Amino acid sequence: MTTNADTPQVKRHRRAPAGAAVLREDVTEAIRAAVFEELAAVGYARMSIEGIARRAGVGKTAVYRRWRSKLHLVLDLVSAVAVQGLPAPDTGSLEGDLRLLYEVTSRALRHPVAGQIIPDLQAEAARNPDIAEAMQKALREGQQSVASGIVAAAAARGEISEGIDTDLALDLISGPLYWRAVVVRAPQLPKGYLAGLARATAGALKAL
Repeated sequence: MTTNADTPQVKRHRRAPAGAAVLREDVTEAIRAAVFEELAAVGYARMSIEGIARRAGVGKTAVYRRWRSKLHLVLDLVSAVAVQGLPAPDTGSLEGDLRLLYEVTSRALRHPVAGQIIPDLQAEAARNPDIAEAMQKALREGQQSVASGIVAAAAARGEISEGIDTDLALDLISGPLYWRAVVVRAPQLPKGYLAGLARATAGALKAL
């Protein structure tokens, strides 16, 4: 009689359920990159699944396996960016944290692709409530969550009041740079602008 130890062990491979499509991650990432490029090149209104597929080097079917429409694709992309978020500054001071946040945010907002996509999605958000909701979620879960952390850390260090108006504080932190980089779209920030903005914002927060 053979024992279990004598019995050859056969490796069993899990098989995908019949009819299930195995989605390759490299293809998914190529499509996502193509969406950014296509948005920057032609805008949301003129963007098409065909154009995205062509730019990604895949067939339309590969796109439709992952997203039902270009709207769902863009909403997924905006949500993914929101989840990635920004690094939480931890310099030990309010002004230092603000300066680091502004440096990272400025580079992101002034990237040529972001400079094309953000205004276009804002315009679409005024007409499409789904895009508006996704954009608001991205802002809340992205920069505002980091800004909230900066406010909380400053309050814990005693740099600002613990009873500070959080919504007003977030407006003070996020508003000026966003206005300058996205709304006005100044071609270049003056030398020392970010340091001055961090200093002024820290002073304003301490005065609340």
